[in-house]
Amino acid sequence: MGSKQTSRREILKNGAALAGGLTLTSGAIAPALGQMPDHMAMGGSQNDYPMIMGSKELIEYGQRSHYVTSVRIMHPMGGRPSPDAFGKVFHLASPLQDSVGVVTPSSLHYVATTRGSYMPDIDPAKHTLTIHGLVDRPLTFTMEDLKRLPSVTRLHFIECAGNRHNGRQKTVQESHGMTSCAEWTGVLLSTLLKECGLKGNATWFVAEGSEEVKGASSMPIAKAMDDCLIAYGMNGEAVRPQNGFPLRLMVPGFEGIFNTKYLRRIKLVDRYYMNYNDFGHLQRDPKEAALSFQIGPKSVITRPSGGQQLPGRGFYEISGLAWSGGGAIRSVEVSTNGGRTWNRAEIKATPQRMAHTRFGYMWNWDGNEAEILSRCIDEIGQQQPTREQVAQYWNVPFERDYRVPGLDNSVMPWRIARDGSVTNGLA
Repeated sequence: MGSKQTSRREILKNGAALAGGLTLTSGAIAPALGQMPDHMAMGGSQNDYPMIMGSKELIEYGQRSHYVTSVRIMHPMGGRPSPDAFGKVFHLASPLQDSVGVVTPSSLHYVATTRGSYMPDIDPAKHTLTIHGLVDRPLTFTMEDLKRLPSVTRLHFIECAGNRHNGRQKTVQESHGMTSCAEWTGVLLSTLLKECGLKGNATWFVAEGSEEVKGASSMPIAKAMDDCLIAYGMNGEAVRPQNGFPLRLMVPGFEGIFNTKYLRRIKLVDRYYMNYNDFGHLQRDPKEAALSFQIGPKSVITRPSGGQQLPGRGFYEISGLAWSGGGAIRSVEVSTNGGRTWNRAEIKATPQRMAHTRFGYMWNWDGNEAEILSRCIDEIGQQQPTREQVAQYWNVPFERDYRVPGLDNSVMPWRIARDGSVTNGLA
């Protein structure tokens, strides 16, 4: 006891010497007591909790702990290799299996390119957005012009049409990682269109980006006047370059390719224009075309999911994400017996429109084989279908691993073995 008291007195004495103006070389004495971790002040070893010194990277732009290792992965879309023979990386999938809450960190947000074109390096001081066509006053806005206008901040998901699952995928990152949810800040497109003055025959608009291959998509004017957002902010900072810096169009609930990155031009027109982005995304089948704009109600269990391990029988929270292009999620159900019975899951926070919603369900695993899956209903009453229901809708023979036509929002099962290993239930 006496040695500890002496040690503390010496530390305080040295601290007082520093306050009195003594000049000591760096590291000559221990830091003052008030600067030490509590465990060291109580006699613990510095090696118990190594000190993380302030670095340029930590000070200027904080880094995550080196114990956290979640990363995006290159994602082959429809058999398309990434990177390709020329070294281009087309798609990066978000690690949903490690996600908590509903916001995807900007650095882990999924990325999809526009036909493999290179990411432009845009100086925001020189970037402009032009709105023209069937308007009374064609206008060009600088970034500063846009930031002077009334802003809104909203939580929205984006999902790529290639976000579809089959029996070959081993993890939820591979099966569902081409969706992410972020907080977006910017100006409503309707605000800008009101400034320009819409002509009566303006029924569609075309949004164009700044890539080498000019990404452009046609959308109905009703959507523009409803909730489209010209976003310059993402999760409290500028939009990341991979997600459209300095400006991207947010089209809540629509397929990802409509959310034009590096936005530079919007043209108001009186008919549907076939653009580069639209080619290959349109379907001649009227039933399939009707399901190609808006993402259907969708959910997936992220924990436990493929590649994870349950250490033993007992209580677990089954956790996952639900989202819908039709609005906010109204309810989520979880089945632990392959869909024979369903249980109401807990919604973790107030669901936002066209945003990821976190759900959870407490489950007492008895150690036997099990199949877990989830389904959701959105605010307009749409229910996420099982793969059997999808096959019935398309009037095709049912196979657990068949390719779902259109945008795939079918239920995804995970199989839990007796040893607690989790694998793809479609395999």
